[in-house]
Formats: sequence, structure tokens, C-alpha cells
Amino acid sequence: MEKRLRSSLRNSAEEFLSSAAALPFRSSKSVIRDSIINSIKPSSDLTSALPTALRDSISQSVAKFKKYTEADSNASPITPVSKRVRRSARNKKEKDESPSGSYEDEKRSVVGKLRVYAYTLRVCACHPQNVFEVSDLLPSAQVLHDNLILFESEESLLCEIADLCEDWWKRDLLGKETLISLALPFILSRSLTLKKKADVHRVYMLRDAFLLFDFEDESSEDLKNLLIRCVISPLYLKTEDGVKFVSFIIGLSLQLTKEVCALIKSQIPFGRKSVLEAYGEIVFRAWKTDEGETKLEIERGFIQMLIEGAIYASSDTLSASIRRILGVFVTNRMTDGVEAVFFHLSEPVIFRSLQVANSNVRRNALFLLLDLFPLEDPQSTKEAKDVLLEKQFFLLEKLLMDECPAVRVVAVEGCCRILHHYWEIIPSSNIKKIITKIFCDMKDDASTDIRLSTIKGVIYLLDNPQSHEVLKVLLPKLGNLIEDSSSMICSAFLDLLLLLNENRSFPFHKVAPVDAIFSLLADDQPVIARKITKLLIPSYFPSKVTEEEACKRCVTLIKRSPRAGARFCEFAASEGASLKSLMKLFRVLIGLTMSAAKFDKESVEALLTAACHLCTILATDPSILAALKEELPAEKLKTLLSVARSPGARSCIYKIASAISFDISADIFEDCMKLVEKCHGLSEDPERQSEIRAAHKMMLSGSCFDQMFESMAELLHRAASTLSEDLHKHNARKKSKSSKKVSSKNSESNRKKSSSINSGFLKDYGVAVGIAWQVKDLLLYDDTRNAVLNSESLERAYTALKLISEASILHCLQYDCISVCPVSAYTALSLNMSLYGNTDNGKETCSIMALDHLLKCSYTLLLESLNLSSIAPGCSSDAEECTKSNRISNMVKIITKVLQFIVEVITMNPSLHNHERCLSFATESFKFIIARLREYATAQLQFNEEHIDEMFVCLKSSFTYGAKFLSLVLKSPELPLPIAGAYALVNELWNLPVSIEELLNSGYASRFVTVVKPWIPDLILALGSHSLLKQSSEEEGHSESFESASLGFPSWFHTLARIELRELEDEELETERVEHAKYFPAFKKLLETKCELLKANVDILDAVGVILLNGSQMALQEKKFDIVLGLVRYIFVKLKSPDDRKWKKLRMMASVAEKLHSKLTVEAEDPGNCEDDRRKLYTAKELVEPILLM
Repeated sequence: MEKRLRSSLRNSAEEFLSSAAALPFRSSKSVIRDSIINSIKPSSDLTSALPTALRDSISQSVAKFKKYTEADSNASPITPVSKRVRRSARNKKEKDESPSGSYEDEKRSVVGKLRVYAYTLRVCACHPQNVFEVSDLLPSAQVLHDNLILFESEESLLCEIADLCEDWWKRDLLGKETLISLALPFILSRSLTLKKKADVHRVYMLRDAFLLFDFEDESSEDLKNLLIRCVISPLYLKTEDGVKFVSFIIGLSLQLTKEVCALIKSQIPFGRKSVLEAYGEIVFRAWKTDEGETKLEIERGFIQMLIEGAIYASSDTLSASIRRILGVFVTNRMTDGVEAVFFHLSEPVIFRSLQVANSNVRRNALFLLLDLFPLEDPQSTKEAKDVLLEKQFFLLEKLLMDECPAVRVVAVEGCCRILHHYWEIIPSSNIKKIITKIFCDMKDDASTDIRLSTIKGVIYLLDNPQSHEVLKVLLPKLGNLIEDSSSMICSAFLDLLLLLNENRSFPFHKVAPVDAIFSLLADDQPVIARKITKLLIPSYFPSKVTEEEACKRCVTLIKRSPRAGARFCEFAASEGASLKSLMKLFRVLIGLTMSAAKFDKESVEALLTAACHLCTILATDPSILAALKEELPAEKLKTLLSVARSPGARSCIYKIASAISFDISADIFEDCMKLVEKCHGLSEDPERQSEIRAAHKMMLSGSCFDQMFESMAELLHRAASTLSEDLHKHNARKKSKSSKKVSSKNSESNRKKSSSINSGFLKDYGVAVGIAWQVKDLLLYDDTRNAVLNSESLERAYTALKLISEASILHCLQYDCISVCPVSAYTALSLNMSLYGNTDNGKETCSIMALDHLLKCSYTLLLESLNLSSIAPGCSSDAEECTKSNRISNMVKIITKVLQFIVEVITMNPSLHNHERCLSFATESFKFIIARLREYATAQLQFNEEHIDEMFVCLKSSFTYGAKFLSLVLKSPELPLPIAGAYALVNELWNLPVSIEELLNSGYASRFVTVVKPWIPDLILALGSHSLLKQSSEEEGHSESFESASLGFPSWFHTLARIELRELEDEELETERVEHAKYFPAFKKLLETKCELLKANVDILDAVGVILLNGSQMALQEKKFDIVLGLVRYIFVKLKSPDDRKWKKLRMMASVAEKLHSKLTVEAEDPGNCEDDRRKLYTAKELVEPILLM
């Protein structure tokens, strides 16, 4: 190929161009270049012939291209569908081919030739020996450039021509100005479209060419729009050449300066950190390089706006974004002129803003002052600068005591930053004033953020060595912060101590009391404890001393503060202690524990706790695990158990044995079984719970779990049998007592028998509760849960728990000792058996059967609870009240657990056909709870504070379970909705927050609002479900929905109506009475949320509106005219949308409202009603009328 081209080049220029155009362009580019550079010498005739041939060839090709283009434009825009070619016709001769195909080929051929000519022209212009006259090449280049718009559809050709023009400009060749006006927009547009860094660099290198354009002229509008796009292009903003180019754009014209600055302003609220910093760099470069009007526009039109915007910004985020742009100027404040600009633009506004009433403005102005500090005029005298500096310090000291905590936070950190940077030049009097206020006042501020900022400021100040002498004296004043109630403060203060610990001149124990540090280590959260361990490890387990010495120091720590020392060992490995040294420490601790006579009970437990932490860490390393087993043979472990005198100590030994997979001996197994079996009162003893849990883990790791669980199942079965027998006797005696009178002698005998029954019941039930707690705890962890579900004793335990749960529910009103633990264990076991077990009757059978059983028992309990006199018979008055409250509290806990179980079972079995029964139980449960609250409010029941708090926790859980259950029922697609049950339950759920606010105090009500709010959409949907179903089935009789479904009149309607009446009275009196403003404030918040949601959905509003209107009709029938007015006002005032078009869609409401309006008219004209009642009826009638006119 190369030889053929060189040969043609020797013949003639025309033959060379013809041969080059016939070759594939990409593969021939290097050949064309080499042929021209190597074959054409300065003395060759081709130096004049080739440019002429190029001009003629380019002109001819351009003429042909224009001809084809004109033909395209004259052709019909609608191209007929071509006939599909048969397979047999695919190989016909060229004469049979479509003429349009030949036409397109000719056009592509012309484009290919022009690409070759453009490239050849570019090679000639860039010839290293400059053998061609530029004046000879220029006409060809101008033809190509001037027809760039003609070639707009040919991307490859445009690129070649643009490359030609770009090289022409870079080489500063003759006529470069005539070859850039059309090429430059193409190159710029290409950089914005392809988004390649190389294209951005090309644009930047051609930046001087943009000076040729008059951007004030309309002809440059398109190019100006492309330049504006560069300002918001991410590629331009994140590349250095892009930033430089955008800053160059700002100086092209005054109008462009204004537009670019305005565009940057609009991007500030949404810009990321990198984008804002890029804008700052762009504006700074433009300000630094430009002069005259452009520089003045940047200062007055942009920087001035930024300063004012940073101060008066509507949000902290916006203010911070603006300051980020200004931060580039602040960073370059040493550049000539920056200080003067900042002073002249900010001084008039910043000092005034620091003293305004708006705390946000003061805070923003303070941020800006700290960034600009020291604000001074470079042209002023030293005396003037000192006066201005003193003014700034005065304002900073004043802001340290600002009434707004947010301002004080910024002032504290800002003052410390100023002292850090300018300690050497700030007058000592100013340093003393600021430091005194920070260390004496700010550290004890009531605001957590201010105390935190004090610590952060001191940490920042420590970076300046000049401050250390002063800080040595002042730092102990911060010592009390180690005991701060906020964990954030403690954590930050520990960061300060860790920083001090790196400097030998600041011993941390002289700053904070060591005892306080130990106390924090013993009791605080892991993050805090880990930092304290890092602080103490150089002193109590250093790596630079021998292992013996390190262990000795650690033991000293344990002796001084047992619990802190044990916690220290927990985090020692994570803070750099080697496993080898920790193994040595483990041996030392075990040895000390063996000689327990030297230590008290607390110290022994601390030693074992520390050893347990170490063992847990060491056992993760297989190479150390064998050494641990050798260190703890069976005899040594048994000895350790004998010296462990507390549940916590024994728990640690069990954990150690579990960690090393210890083979359990018969003696240890027997001891563990005694622990498992003697579990009376376990559910109320956290220390024993930890011990039992550790014993379970040890049994599992020692392959003794099946034996243990078999014993537990046997205990449950024995307790269940005894309870069943005793309760049967108790019930028989109860029936005989109710059927006949007994003599005093027989009565005495019966009391003795009852006493013996109670004694046996309490003993067996206490064991059952303890075992039930253990079963539930075993189900919480994957390993023990799998062991339980695979045990052969599972069915035996399940049956026993079923009987014990039944006894717990049926007799929770007869015994104080009744616990919710058996019911919890029973429900947890049935759920886990359904989810993970291998049941014979299907996956869900266990949980469904358990639910049926619990509902049956709970219904019986609710019926029995109606007669409160039978709850505590035979007791004195005070004892009876105490007993009643305790037993009712237990009953509420059991009800809550059953509600939880209902939700869990239905979640697992959405198609469960038991919704109506569950809805009925939930409704009756809430009725019972509300009735008991009312008895408490009327002093019929005496709950102590503990009982009330426990019940309130249950109420929050019960409401959540009830609302979730209702939501599940509404979302079930497979079942018909139980209308009456759902409506009854949703109304009881609405009644509950009203009852809490009415019968308990406002504190409980406000806390309960946070529980109710997330479920309001579901409650609204359930409330309107009846009307929605009737609408979907196109049934009639909306006004009879209450009666037809026996839905009743909810009591919360009364409260809603009374709230509306109070507001109406306030409007009529044109005053806001305090007692009215406080009338059910928590419930009013719920109603406001409900209003907003209803207004957002017309269909739901229509359905709920019908329910409320029917309630108005029922109140009207009962002559409760005030309730009628309240409900009507809520519907037609609170729920009314500003958009009347929505109200026209309320078809069901309009139908019911029409009937209500008729009834209101009749009642209002009834002379039997008093004047006040008739006035209320007329008011209600006027409120209803607008919907009838739509």
C-alpha cells in the first residue's frame, strides 16, 4: 500500500489523491502521513502541485455533496415502502438494485474522499519541514471550514475538519482567524456531549479563540448558550482545565459575567461540596485575573451577595453552602486585594448582624466572622486595626454568653480555633477572658451541645504548643465531665484524655479522677469502655514490660476496682494486647481464683468475669484452644465451682466451659441440673437468669442438652399434672359452695383444704414459671432453639405448657403469683414448631391450634372478670384493693401476649379463617382495659405507680398489636371482610387514646400519641371499610349502616363533638380561653392528622364521612343536639377541602346529608325543643346545606 502511494505521488498529485481516497481511511492514515513527510522535499514540484490538486478535489467533492444534499431536501418526505425482495432475487445483477442504494453509496464515497482530503491537508499544514506555502493551503482549508454546517450530519468528517482547524490555530498559521468561527462551537459542543477529559483540554487550549467573538451580538447567542452549559457541566467542574476555562468564560463579556454568576447562585442550594468548592475556585480565578467592570461585577454583584446570603440564609445548610464558596477566597486571603474586598464588603453588615434579635442571623454572622477573622482593613493604621480587633473580641466574648445555645456552641469552638491560630499575637488579657469563660462557664452549661463544643474546642487548642502551660492549670476544671450524664460528652472527654496521654506533660489522672474513670469503665456502654481500656492499657497492661509485671499490674487494677478490671480484660485484646500475654494473664487469674480465701465474694466474681472475657477471646484461636483445655481439667473446674459463691461467678465458669467445649462430668452435670430445677422466682431475678443461660450453653457444648431438656419436660409435665388436679378440686369446691350453704365447722374445714390447695398450687406453679422462662429463653438463640426443636421431649414439654398456660389464664384473677411466662413460652414454642419444626399435621397446625386454645381460655377469663367481687375474696379492704390491682395487672399482661400471638399467627397464616373470633376477642379486651382505667379514675381500683407504668407499657403494645391485626384483616384478599368486628375494634382503638387522656394524666396521653400516629391510615381505612364495601357492591341504604350492621355509637364521637363545641364557643366569644385550649390536646393532634389524610383521598373521605353523618343521625334521634352540632361541624368545617370539585364526588355523603338535612329541619321547627337546642339545630343545618347545592 505504501509503495503504491509513493509511486502515485511521483507520477502526479492528482493520482496520489485518487489512490489515497480509494483506500480504507483508518488503515491508510499513517501511510498518507509517512508518504507526504518522507517523499516530498522542499525542492519538489509537489509543494505547489499538491495544494492545487487538493483545492480542486475538495471543491469538486463539496459541489457533489451539495448536489446530493439538495436532492435530499427536494425529495418527498414520505418514502414509499419498498417491495420485499424474494430469496431467489437476492443475487441479481447490480442493474436490478434499488437506485436509492446506489445514491447513498455515492454520497458516502464523497464523504470518504473529503475525510482523506482534510487529513492530507492537515498533514501538509503540519509538515515538520514546512515545505508547503500556507497561503497555498489556506483556500482549501477555508472551503472545508465554511461548509461545516453543510456537513453537520457527517460526524466523522466534522471531526477531521475540526482537527484541521484546531491544528491551524495552535500552529498560529496564516488565516487562523478565518478557520475557527465554525469549528470552535463544534469542538465545544463535542466536549459537552461526549464528556471526555481530552475534549475539555482541547477547549481550554483554544480559549484565546473565544476572544474573537462579540458576545454582545445576537449572532453569538448559540455559542454563549454552549458556554453557559459548561458552568453546570460536572466534567468541567471536576477537571482542572475545566475550572480554568469556566473562570476564563466569566471575563469574556460583562453580560456573560452576570449570567454565569447568576447561574452559580442558582446552583448553591443543591451543590455538593466538590461542586461548591469548584465554583469558589472559578470565581476566585476570574476575580484575580480580570480587571475593570468584570472585577467590579464579581465583587459587587456576586461576593457581596454571598456575604449577605451567608448571614441571612433561611437554613443552616444554605448558609454553610455559601460559606464553602467564600472559603476559597478565605484560603487565598494572602492574595493581594482579598483582605480589602472582604473588609469593605462585609464590615458594614457583619457587626450589625452579630447583635440582631434573630438568633439564626447571629449564628450565621458569627460563622462568617470566624472565617474572616481577623477582619481588618489593610490600608488602615495600626491604631485603627487594634481598635477593630478589640471590637471583634468584645463581640466574641459577648456571644459566648448568648441566650441562644446554638450561638454559644459556635462561639466556643470558634474562640478556641482563633486561639489556636493566633495565640502568639493575641493580647494576654483577651486570652484570659475567653479561656476563663470557656473553662468556668461553658463546661457546666445546661446544653449538651455546648459542653461537647467545649471539649472539642480544647482538643483543637491543644494543637498549639504555646497554650500548654495555661492548659496544665485549667484542664483539671473539666474533670467533672467524665461523669456527665450524656454518653456523647463522656466519649468526647475520653478522646481528650487519650490525646493528653500521648503527651507526657499532661498525665490524664491529674485531669480526671481515676475512680470516676474506673466507675465509667465498669458500667458504661462498650464504646466508652473500649476507649477507657485504650487509655489505661499503657499503665495496667503495658507491652514494654515483662509478662509477669503486666499481669501483676492488671491484677492490681482488678483488686482496686473489681468490675472495672474485669471490663478492662474484655477489651484488652482489641486495644493491642497480644494473645500470648493474655494467656499468661488467664493462668494468673485462674490461679488467684483457686485461692479464693484471700478474696471476698465480689473480687472472686471479678476475677472469674475477667477470666471469662479472656477465655472467650483466646478460644477463637485454634492454637490456643488446646492450651486452654489443658489449663482447665475437670478437677480444676469443679474446684472453681466450689469457690464461686455467687450466681454471676458460676455463670462465668459455665461460659468458660462452653467456650472450650468442656466434657461435662457427672458431678458438674448434677450441679447444673439442680440449678435448672430450682428455678422458683427465676423470671424476676436477672442475675440467676444469666447463670441459667450460661448453664444451658455449657450443656449444649458438652452434649448434655437432651438430658437437660428431658428433665425440664418432666418437671413441666409433673407441674401440669399437679396443677390440673389441684385446680379441678378447687373448681369442684367452688361449685359446691355456690349450690348450698355450709356450717361453720365445714367452712373452717374447707378453708384449711383451700389453704393446702393454694400451698401446693403456689409451689408447683413457681417451678412451672421458672421452667417456662427457660424454654422461652432457649428459643431466642439459633443453637439452643435447634436443640429444643430436635429433642425427643418436645411434644411432652409442649403439652405441659399448654395445660400450664390454661391454668395461668383461667386463674389469674384468683392468685397473685400468676405470671405471663408460661403463656409466652407456650406461644413462642408453638410458633417455632410451626416455622422450623417437623410437625405431622402440617406446618401451621401448632400455632393455629394454640391460638384456638388461648382464645377459648381468654374468653372465659374476660367473662369471669365482669364480677370484680370474686377477684380477691376473703381479704381485708386494703389487702383486697392491692390484690385486685396486682391480679388485673397480670391479666392485662396476658391479654397483651394473646394479642401479640394473634398478630404473629395471622402474619404467618394470612388465610386463617378465624378473623371474626379474633376481632371479637380484641374488642372485648380493649373494653375491659378501658373499664379498668375508668374504675381507677373513680377510685374503685387502687393502682400504685409501678402497676400504672406496667399497664401503660402493655397498653402501648396492645394498641400496636390491635392496629396491626386490623391492618392484616383489611389487607387479606382471600376472605370477606368481617364488617361488624372490624368496625367495633377500630372504634375501641380510637376510644383508647381518649380514655388515657381523660382518665390518666396528660404525660401518658402525649406519649401515647407517638404510638397511635403511625397507625392512623389503617384506622381510617378500617373506619370507612363498611361504607366502602357497600359502595363497591352498589348496595343502597347508606343512612341505615349503623342499624343494619349493629355497629353502635362509638364513645369517641362524644369527645370529638365536645372538642368542636369548645372551639365554636371560643369563636363566638372571639377569645381563646386557656381551659378550652387544653381540652384533649393529645387527641386533637390525632384528629388533625386524620383530617389531613382524609382530605388527600376523596373515596376514603366519602366512606368515613358517611359513618360520621350516621353518627349525627343517631345523636339526633336521641335528642343529643350538642353532639349533632359538634359532629356536623367537624365534617363540614374541618374535613372540607378548598377545592369544591372534590366535594362534588362525595356521592354517599350527599345522599346521607340530604336525609340528615330533612331531619334537622323537622327538629329545628319542633316547638317542643328549647330555644338553645333549636339554635344548635339551625347552625348544623346551615353547615350541611353547601354539600346539597353542589
